[in-house]
Parts: sequence; C-alpha cells; structure tokens
Amino acid sequence: MLKKNIILIEFPARFHKPCRSTRIALFSLFFSLFSFTSFSQVNSTIDSTKIRIGEEILYTINVNADSTDVVVFPEEQTFTPLEMIESYKTDTTFEGAKYRLIKKYGLTQFDSGHYTIPQQRILINNKPFLTDSIKVEVNDVIVDTTKQKMFDIKPAVEVKSPPFDWLSLLYWLVPILLIIGLAIYLFRRKQRKDAAQKQLPPYEEAIVALKTLDNSQLLKENKSKEYYSSLTEIVKRYLDREVDEAALESTSDELITRLMMHKDAGSFDFDLETIRKLDSIFKRADLVKFAKMNQQAGQAEVDRKTIEEIINETHEAVPEPTEEELLEDEAYKEKLKKKQKRAKIKKTIGVAISVAAMVILVNGFTQGFDNLWYNLFGNDMRELAEGRWIKSEYGNPAVILETPEVLLRAEAPVTNADKSAVMGKDFFTFGEMNSPLYILVSTTQFTQKQDIALETALDAVLDDLEQSGAKNMIVKRDDFETEKGIKGLKAYGEFNVQVSDNKVLKEKSTYELLLFAQENGLQEVLIVYQNDGKYAEEIKKRIEASIELEISEKNGQ
Repeated sequence: MLKKNIILIEFPARFHKPCRSTRIALFSLFFSLFSFTSFSQVNSTIDSTKIRIGEEILYTINVNADSTDVVVFPEEQTFTPLEMIESYKTDTTFEGAKYRLIKKYGLTQFDSGHYTIPQQRILINNKPFLTDSIKVEVNDVIVDTTKQKMFDIKPAVEVKSPPFDWLSLLYWLVPILLIIGLAIYLFRRKQRKDAAQKQLPPYEEAIVALKTLDNSQLLKENKSKEYYSSLTEIVKRYLDREVDEAALESTSDELITRLMMHKDAGSFDFDLETIRKLDSIFKRADLVKFAKMNQQAGQAEVDRKTIEEIINETHEAVPEPTEEELLEDEAYKEKLKKKQKRAKIKKTIGVAISVAAMVILVNGFTQGFDNLWYNLFGNDMRELAEGRWIKSEYGNPAVILETPEVLLRAEAPVTNADKSAVMGKDFFTFGEMNSPLYILVSTTQFTQKQDIALETALDAVLDDLEQSGAKNMIVKRDDFETEKGIKGLKAYGEFNVQVSDNKVLKEKSTYELLLFAQENGLQEVLIVYQNDGKYAEEIKKRIEASIELEISEKNGQ
C-alpha cells in the first residue's frame, strides 16, 4: 500500500488570522492581476515566415481587453525594415462582457534576406504593451532561363501624327452653321414683317416718295440720271400696286401698252391725255438715263409736277375694291406668302445638303471612305475587331484563347457521342449561328482513357454541326498546329444557315472548326462568320493565333 506523505507548514501566529482590511487588499490585488493577465493580453502572429520578394505578409495583432478600455494600435511605418503597404480595418469579436480586437497589417519587402519584424507598441488606457518580435525570410524569385524565352529590345518606331479629325469639325460646324442660318432667317423675317406693317397705302406712299425726292440735292448736283430714275420708279411702283402687278418689271413702252389695254378693257377709266403725258416723261427719262441728254432748264420740275398730277388722276380713276375683291386679294397674298416660305425652306435645305455633302467628300478623301462610313453608320465587326479583347480559359481540359467578348456558358446540345463514355461536357458560345459572328468552345471529358481518332471525331462533329442548322456544307480538311506545337485537325469552308423549318439564309457563312484530342478529353473551337471582306477574317485569324490548350499530365509525359 502506498503511503501519502503530508507536509504541514506552520505560519507564525500573526498570519493565522489576517485582519479584515488585509484580506480586502489581498483580494483586490489578486483580482487586478487576474484581470490583467486574462483580459489585457496582447499577442501577434503572421500568416507566413517565408515569402518571395514583393509578396504580402499578413501581420495580425490580437488584444483581449475590457469593454471600457481604450486601445490604440500603431498606424505609421513602425515595421522597419519591412514596409507597411496597407492597414486593414479593425475587427471586433465579443466574448461575454469582454471583447477581442483584431488588427491586421499588410507588410512586404523588396530585397531578399533575413529580417525581423520589431516589437509593436499598443496602448491600452495609455499604458504601453509590446508584442513579440518575429523573424521573416524573404527569398528571390527563381527564373528558369532555359525555359523562359528571351527577346531583344525592339527598336523605336516612328509614329505618324494623327490625321486632322474632319468629322469632329463637321460635328461642330454643321450645328453652328444651322444656328447662324436660322438666326439670319428669323431676323430677316422679322424685318420683312415690320416693313410690311409699316408700309403705307399706294397713294400715300407715292406722295411721301415725291416729297422725299424734292428734298434731295440731285438736281442741284446735276444728277439728272439719278433724279429721273427715282421719279419713274415712284410712278411705276404706284401703278404696280394700284393698276398693274407687272408695272415694275415692264419697260416704259411695255407699261404704256398695258395701260392702253386696261383702258380699252374698261378696267380703269384712264384719260388718253394722261397716258400721253406719262409716255412723254418715260421717253425723256430714257434719253436722260441712257443717252445722257441734257434737258431744258426747269424741265425736271415740270415732269415731277406732271407725275404727281398723273398719280392724283389715277387714284381718282381707280375704283374702291369690293369686299369680295379684298378677300380674294388677302387669300392671294396668303397663298403667295406660303409659296415664298416653301421656296425659302427648300433653298435652305438645299444649301445645308450641299454643305454636308462637301464636308463628307472632304472627310472621305482625307481619312478614307471606309472610316467615314464607320463614323457615320458604325460597323459591328470593326468594333469587335478593334475593341478590347479578353483572354480566358474555358472548360476542362481548358481551352485558352482571346475573344472580342466573354463566351457564356450554354447548355450542351444533344450530340452523336456515346453518353455512357462521356463524363462531362462544357459548352461556351458567343452570338448565334446566324449572327455576323459566332464562336463556340466545347470540351469533353471521357470516363475512360482512350485513343481518339481525330478524323472520326471530326466527322462526328461535322454531323452535329449539320444537325444544328448548317446546310449545303462545303468541307475542306487540313492539319493544324498551335504556336506551342500542339497538333490538331482543321475543317473549313462554307454553309448556309437554316433559321427555320422552311427557311435557309441565302448568304453563305464561312466557318473554321479546330479539333484537338487527348487520352481523356476532346477540345473543339468553332468560328462562324459572314464575311465582310476585312474585319471578320481578321477576327478569325486573331482567335486562331491565340489558342492555347491545357494538356493533361499523362499526355504531357
């Protein structure tokens, strides 16, 4: 039987029964120590002690503290020789009435070597606490120069200055010209409207014009030609408005003849003497204007007085218009006004079209009509060809290639493949078969390793393509090899796309089918496009040149 040894320790008598105040002080000291060790603990960790140059180390500081404590973490570059690249937001987790603060920092170093993350100073209620220092190893990035291709530095290429952007000028010039033209049109229209409102009746207008002519200095300055031109114009304008609408456009002889016709027809009660006087003045005026004849002194004043008498007599002979005539005259003026307005609109449109045509021709000759057509009407294929391309992986085993747009996963169609032998099939597409551009990437995984005959597989894929709507297919075959030396089989040619049970597109589509085989997988790339003569072919070539394939390890050995 084992015996237990019991040791008894006797304390001095004064320790047997401590006083009440002593017990309270000891209890307070014990509680403070327990609180400090339990709830004010500070520690630090890192996610890795070995990194490569430039990689991020995640440095974490954990603080257990009371809910009323004030905790301050370092926020400056206190991690030298490592560099702080980011200070993450502090996370808080609660543990009963206490809480834990988790502060993370992103650190890095761009030189290889052995480094030590120094102790970090954390303040809790203005009392400092230090973390442990941690050693870190930073290694160089190993580059295998036997596998990495090396290239010479390319020489500088002279870049031509961009051509003048005529289209941008057109975008600014045409609206400005239209605004200016509209402003001129509205201004002139307002002027004509104001002039029409201010225009006097024919008789008053003629009398005012004669008085204005009297106040002129034409006779005193021996300007007989200008004087008679104004005098005859005044009487012709009066007759044009009151008697004959063609008076202003007629010669002197023509006007006299028309006045005689009006008299004979009984339209106006003209006196023959009045017509004779007018004829004499017209002839004398023609001699002065065209033959530079010097009239007798005072003849001009006599002719001026005679013209006023003729205007007065004509005004008395002209009958007052009836209400019906006034209405007809108003309707005629409105009709004439609309006709003139339409003529001005047509003229404005013609000028605008001429200016636009000239600008388009200049832009076409300077930048090329192909660019002009693209800027005016756009080109979907060109936008795809010249836009930002995306390189991505599709399926398993993966097909890596560049495309104008991301291919979207689609439901794999029913094919001629043996379902029991197929473990998985991935199907990615862009566009539709009858779209200007259609891209398909398909990968198939087989349940068992098998040697795939590409010729047989290609026949099966072509049959599936025909079932999908490819009619009247022309098939040409050739070997294909990627830039990295992976060999496959290519089929290319043309076919008509069937869009419904009884409708087939007349325009042929061009296609290219690439097929690659592995022991446990089949990879397929199909490109179908409606040839536009330039951009579609460029897109096909670029996709074809970017193809990379993921080869299984078994195949790679």
